[in-house]
Amino acid sequence: MDFGSTAEDEDFRAEARAWLDERADPSLDRRAWERTLGAAGWIGLGWPASGYGNRTATLTQQVAWAEEYARSGAPPRSGHIGENLLAPTLIAHGSEEQKSRFLPPVAAGEELWCQGYSEPGAGSDLAGVRTAAAREGAWYRISGQKIWTSLAQEADWCFLLARTGPGTRRHHGLSFLLVPMDQPGRIEVRPIRQLTGTSDFNEVRFDGARARVEHVVGGEGAGWQVAMSLLGLERGVSTLAQQIGFARELADVLRTAVESGAVRDPVLRARLVRQWAELRVMRWNALRTLGGPAGPGAPSVAKLLWAAWHQRLGELAVAVRGATAAVGPADWSPGAPYPLDPAQHLFLFSRADTLYGGSDQIQRTIIAERVLGLPAEPKGAV
Repeated sequence: MDFGSTAEDEDFRAEARAWLDERADPSLDRRAWERTLGAAGWIGLGWPASGYGNRTATLTQQVAWAEEYARSGAPPRSGHIGENLLAPTLIAHGSEEQKSRFLPPVAAGEELWCQGYSEPGAGSDLAGVRTAAAREGAWYRISGQKIWTSLAQEADWCFLLARTGPGTRRHHGLSFLLVPMDQPGRIEVRPIRQLTGTSDFNEVRFDGARARVEHVVGGEGAGWQVAMSLLGLERGVSTLAQQIGFARELADVLRTAVESGAVRDPVLRARLVRQWAELRVMRWNALRTLGGPAGPGAPSVAKLLWAAWHQRLGELAVAVRGATAAVGPADWSPGAPYPLDPAQHLFLFSRADTLYGGSDQIQRTIIAERVLGLPAEPKGAV
């Protein structure tokens, strides 16, 4: 650890490492793996001690767990959206009934969530939401479309931003709704094929989907405030864990550069050194802001830093291999999924890093308006 570790913290790290070394298997079914984590109490470490089925941990211990998880090579998480985004939002803004209903299944790894924010024509501009939710007695009827929805094909529930105030525009009249995904004929999930040939993101259509009135978080019309609170959670502990994965990828690129002889090229060597130095800067920046009051631009700064860095790493991953980077690891025939090696996958997937989670342009606008106090960018009517 780089800050404030105690003997108790190191014991916690040792327990986490031993547990992961015994059980982590990248080939495990992701939903079954979530239940395994939940049964052992490893989900929801950052939640307050509130009886929702999770063990509690200090901030330092949360970092220890996140780093050990990244180091272990455990399966990718399917439950991180519910654990790290929805749960803290409910703890801050939800009713006691909502917390009691939704937090225990997340802690147990039994219910998976997706996030319905981005829309065609609006992209990262959340105030441009057009999806509408009309009140009908004890229900809302939802019509509209979301896009770039991660893990929607696996999710049991979706938290989404919808316009419940007819005739409203921009950030007025929005509500934060909890919507069950198992609604055949009312919710359609269409996978979006990416450059990598995989489909991690989805288009989701809502055609009369229903959500209960009691499943509006923060009250009707408070969606903008709740959504902004949630976006501020996308930093901190998870960023440090992400950087462990980045360090592993960088080590692979460095190893390839040495084996291929590319490290003898002074230009490539300078780029590799820059990647290493910038990763250290990102880590120290994350540690500096961890646990402290989040300024309005902190999440945007973090996103700008890691997205551009990871994209440059993808470019380096193929650059150090030269022309051989264009050759696939196995034969390919038209119409079949094309195989990629890890470096090629890193290069192609990282092209999206500066778009998803809020594009670089949106992040810079947030910093300009909310931190630097520059005049607001003109927005069209919605």
